[in-house]
Parts: sequence; C-alpha cells; structure tokens
Amino acid sequence: MGLFGKKNKSSENKTNGEHEVAREVTLQSGQSYPISQTVDCLGDSCPRPQLMTKKALSGSASSDVIEVMVDNPTSMEALPPMCAGLNATHLETTSVKNGWNVYIQKN
Repeated sequence: MGLFGKKNKSSENKTNGEHEVAREVTLQSGQSYPISQTVDCLGDSCPRPQLMTKKALSGSASSDVIEVMVDNPTSMEALPPMCAGLNATHLETTSVKNGWNVYIQKN
C-alpha cells in the first residue's frame, strides 16, 4: 500500500506516479501526437496533479506531449491555465469514463 492507503499501480514509477508509454493520441483537430509520458493522478486532489505535471514537464524535451489523467474537476480546470508559466501549451482536455485526460506539450 502506498501513502494514505492507496495501492501503488504496478506500471508506474513508485516514487512519482509517472510511467512511460509508447502510444499516440489523435485530438479533435485531427492532429496526432506521440505521448511521451503519462502522469496518473486518478484519485489525487489539488495540488498533487499540478505538482506532478510541473515535474513531468521539467524533465521533458521540447515538443514532448504529456498526458495527465485526472478525476478531480478542480485539478482538470487548474491544469490548462498553468501551462503558460511552465513553458508549455495546453493541447486539449478530453472526457473519459473515469475523468479527464489533459494533453500538454512542452514548448
């Protein structure tokens, strides 16, 4: 069990909630992007998703796309506005069965 009784996900890095993936996302614009990293913040509340996103972007190369999975409405709304201060661009937020996927590209 992890912190606060939450089980650690087997596919993620146990120290920071991030895991590498090899897949693509096609956004509503029709543009496809390879996902460089997924940050799983399902079950987490503010400010953890924002901090995890900031950490993922700081370790990313220019043009990398980060997928942030959230199920907290406040976190979903807070991520796009913070992109400008992190030298990143909010590409899209999509609604999924268990929450939202927020796609952010590092500038």
